[in-house]
Amino acid sequence: MLIKIKDDDTALLEELEQRATGAGPAAQQAATELRIRQAGRKGERDSAYHINFHFEHSPNWAVIHDLRVEHGGRVAQIDHLLINRWLEIYVLETKHFHAGIKITENGEFLRWNSYRKTYEGMASPLEQNERHIAVLSDVVDTLDWPQRMGLRIAPAFHSLVLVSPDARIDRSKRFDSSRVIKADLLRKRIDKDFGSESPLMALLKTTAKLVSGDTVAGVARQLVGRHTPLRQAGQAQSDYAPRGRIEPTIDPALARRSAVAEDRAAYRTSAATGLKTGPSQAGPTVPVSRPNAEQPPAVGDASSGAPAAQRRLEPTSTSRRSAAETSAEPPPLPADRSAAVVPACKTCNSETGEILYGKYGYYFRCESCSTNTAIRFACQPGHKPRLRKEGLSFYRECADCGSSTLYHRNRD
Repeated sequence: MLIKIKDDDTALLEELEQRATGAGPAAQQAATELRIRQAGRKGERDSAYHINFHFEHSPNWAVIHDLRVEHGGRVAQIDHLLINRWLEIYVLETKHFHAGIKITENGEFLRWNSYRKTYEGMASPLEQNERHIAVLSDVVDTLDWPQRMGLRIAPAFHSLVLVSPDARIDRSKRFDSSRVIKADLLRKRIDKDFGSESPLMALLKTTAKLVSGDTVAGVARQLVGRHTPLRQAGQAQSDYAPRGRIEPTIDPALARRSAVAEDRAAYRTSAATGLKTGPSQAGPTVPVSRPNAEQPPAVGDASSGAPAAQRRLEPTSTSRRSAAETSAEPPPLPADRSAAVVPACKTCNSETGEILYGKYGYYFRCESCSTNTAIRFACQPGHKPRLRKEGLSFYRECADCGSSTLYHRNRD
């Protein structure tokens, strides 16, 4: 029985992708997290295929993908969960290794770095899964659990780490690494667990613990009801990430400094290109959500006497600010970078460079400082402008309003 599929993390990846095109520590951290999540996404998708192939339609098993639970200030991000009618819970952690892993005699995990041609240390996925089970066990204790003769039926937890069927695993004979298996061998491993029991033990377990398929589905749905998505609509990541979380995240302080730097660069860009913020010339403001980052002050603050049409509409974290707080913040931003008529570097504001196409689409490579700047366009509400390449020339076009303007031309 398939109870839950993986959450859609497209919005999170797109946000990380946008931050990774910047400069500084926050951009580097975003790029690292983006690579980790993209690799993990592929590994989880491959493992989910093998799990669903064998257990999705079985009335004896409940399948849960991507379960994130919190308890007592701790959090567990579980890739896959299998629950059977004997209330045995298989907690499956997926790891994607494109080259392979090595497990030492001390239980240390090493991954192969094909670029440096050497092994690198990494956190033990077995220990990580044990922490997941500790949190999950506490969560299970709070659920309406099946009983037999007035007593709760004790669940049994099993920890397995799944790797790609193509990955190489170098094992030490002095360390039991049998819980690290290839994803396509999961069914055989579970069958082996059942086959290793004696007929008498199997009969006793069946008598004492066997529950109906509906009961298993009910238990699984209770767990899904405790699921806390990593990204919630309209909520910044740092607003709900608990203390001591396991998943990687962007440091809010770095993100905040990066956001201020980008805003200042956008201000310089708009000043150099002569863009204004009047009602007839300014494009629509595109709000960008930033974790825990205060938005810059509104253009034309009430104290300056500027018209209301020139004020930014982005929300601030504090409804009213003192004059001292306002004076300490960055200068007001008259225009969004997406409204620029020519590409400009977000770091040095230089307009000298070339437009290239990379993994995440077109970007502007600065000739002065080699910074990459993502290309974003703004137009009227509901319009979808795009960049069109014709030889060495690039045009900003919008089919909705029928406009086509030369945006940049690369050098021969």
